[in-house]
Amino acid sequence: MTDAPKAKIYTRTGDKGTTRLVDGSCVEKFNPRVEAYGTVDELNSFIGVVRSAMASVPEVQSLDHTLEKIQNELFNIGSLLATEKDEVFKMLPPITEEQIRHLEKQIDALTVELPELRNFILPAGHIVASHLHVARTSCRRSERRSAEIAVKDERYASALQYLNRLSDYLFVAARWVNLKTGHHDVLWKKT
Repeated sequence: MTDAPKAKIYTRTGDKGTTRLVDGSCVEKFNPRVEAYGTVDELNSFIGVVRSAMASVPEVQSLDHTLEKIQNELFNIGSLLATEKDEVFKMLPPITEEQIRHLEKQIDALTVELPELRNFILPAGHIVASHLHVARTSCRRSERRSAEIAVKDERYASALQYLNRLSDYLFVAARWVNLKTGHHDVLWKKT
């Protein structure tokens, strides 16, 4: 008995600088939608790095469940950004008010433990906190790229709002990781 041939990972459809969106539309790889969902994919990967780094730091592993939830929601955002046709858009998992509120609750819960911040801080400290800061800056870029789509199409308002809250969550989570691992926030020194 022979095994059926496996599907190949390469399609060659992008060899000339184009790609297909979720809805089947063919666009250039520099299309704002491709840029937007590409930056969301990068963000998702950075959060994967955070989760991997956290695995050896028991003091902060309680963040893992929320980060996994966020990764799934980012995948949803990416699929929405990669869809222009309304009939396909409506079939995809939406970003909901409940998901945005969940992020806000997580931010509030972490903030309770943190000392008040009166200065800007440098993205530094524990390695997990530093990775969270990289994810935060990636999130801000995702937000900027997604705004290019959202300003022309109100269907993306919730995704944009989610990314805005997520960058706040990642900032607070980085500070919380530093607190839990005995690292101080590194204050910006004006020179």
